[in-house]
Amino acid sequence: YGTFIDDLRLYVRGGTGGMGYPRLGGEGGRGGDVYFVAQERTTLKSVKNRYPQKRIVAGTGANSSVRALKGEKGKDCEVHVPPGISILDDNGKQIGEVNAAGERFLAARGGLGGSLATNFLPSKGQKRILHLDLKLIADVGLVGFPNAGKSSLLSKISHAKPEIANYAFTTIQPQLGKIMYADYKQILVADLPGLIEGAHVNKGMGHKFLKHVERTKHLLLVVDISGFQLSTKTRFRTAFETILLLTKELEQYKEELLTKPALLAINKMDLPCAKDNLNELMKQLQNPQDSLHLQQEEVIPENTLKFRDIVPISTYTGEGIEELKACVRKSLDEEAEQENAEYRKNKLLLLQTSEQKHRG
Repeated sequence: YGTFIDDLRLYVRGGTGGMGYPRLGGEGGRGGDVYFVAQERTTLKSVKNRYPQKRIVAGTGANSSVRALKGEKGKDCEVHVPPGISILDDNGKQIGEVNAAGERFLAARGGLGGSLATNFLPSKGQKRILHLDLKLIADVGLVGFPNAGKSSLLSKISHAKPEIANYAFTTIQPQLGKIMYADYKQILVADLPGLIEGAHVNKGMGHKFLKHVERTKHLLLVVDISGFQLSTKTRFRTAFETILLLTKELEQYKEELLTKPALLAINKMDLPCAKDNLNELMKQLQNPQDSLHLQQEEVIPENTLKFRDIVPISTYTGEGIEELKACVRKSLDEEAEQENAEYRKNKLLLLQTSEQKHRG
């Protein structure tokens, strides 16, 4: 993954409370708390650099004294983390998340100060081992096998400058780009680390890739019209088989991924024979059942992906790029409209039921 980090294990401990003061019944201050606070332009790498020991401990509460019978609370420790973090305990169970800048999560609570109830002895702060798990949040996630042209597409539609290679080179770290529209609307697109066959069983960067797909609102599959072969040892896959395989990888990792709105970009339309291949592919996509019996068992998904739009493009000549940008926007706008309608409907229902209760 190069220098990109998308998970980090940390030891966190709340501060110990301060001592009480028995003679005058004074109370020690509470220990400080540890918080994770989401902040833009922060990475997990910067958290690791800031805490190389991966230990984060909050301040100790002040002891009670003649001058200050109630000791002051220990200093809180705020750890800035990137938005889009899931927080897991040591058993892998998710206990919280911070998704937007400014959101906070209490990672470890400080101990209570000594008081009459505790014989004036303070208690220690909460101790935990936590995993910070980063999932990119983007409007659209590009999904495709290496060399399908995802990086080239990202550089064509946005201002991102990803590394581009013409061999089965797979992007080592997620690249984010923004599509800017004439009316200043922006759509965030993520090109995710390359998917390979068997990713759902964690081959290659399997789960790291699929984990990021979960957080994107729409999927944009990018497929090479002339098919794909990872290496001389693996089978050659036609464009249709590639779509089936990508669907299957998504489905076997998490079936809900197939319920996301999906678009299909068919790349490399500048190649000879591309038009014939496209006609063939469109026939197969219209009636997938007719072609499925010709496929091997292992490439057939349980469910097929329904594409809202299918756009033939060439990142080399620029053909279809504007149309694709328009389709992406239309799909996101329609989805947002649908969500708003749902929200309004639910709000109305709530209002009606509360009115009925009042009347009743």
